[in-house]
Amino acid sequence: MKGERRLSRELALQALYEVDLVGHAPAEVLHEHLGMESDANARVAAYARQLVEGVLAATSQLDLYIQSHAPDWPLDQVAVVDRNLLRIALYEFTAGRIPFKVAINEAVELAKEYGSDSSPRFINGVLGALVPHQDEVTRILAQTD
Repeated sequence: MKGERRLSRELALQALYEVDLVGHAPAEVLHEHLGMESDANARVAAYARQLVEGVLAATSQLDLYIQSHAPDWPLDQVAVVDRNLLRIALYEFTAGRIPFKVAINEAVELAKEYGSDSSPRFINGVLGALVPHQDEVTRILAQTD
């Protein structure tokens, strides 16, 4: 059985995908996704909500760092799944205080499940390049709270 954090990340990815692709209101999307998830307990729902709200609040800052480390791929041309996995993982290992190895591994595993064949390698490469900037990104995100 999948762990609670993995379920939270999947729910967050699904919600962010819908917000990013269709532009639906984040509160409605979260309500739908968390209400539809039969296994969603309070901790799963809370962490999914924390991820979605955190990523959405910091999207512009996260995107600047992601774009600077994937200059050959304009962010609006990166697959929606990949773009949101990058945002979630970067948010987690900076503002979320999750160890970067855990955040990157989780993003790669979700990319294997939801992304294209090249997604895991792309995500691993971009996030690996961002690890040395972890403290800087953390400071920038803390200033925007």
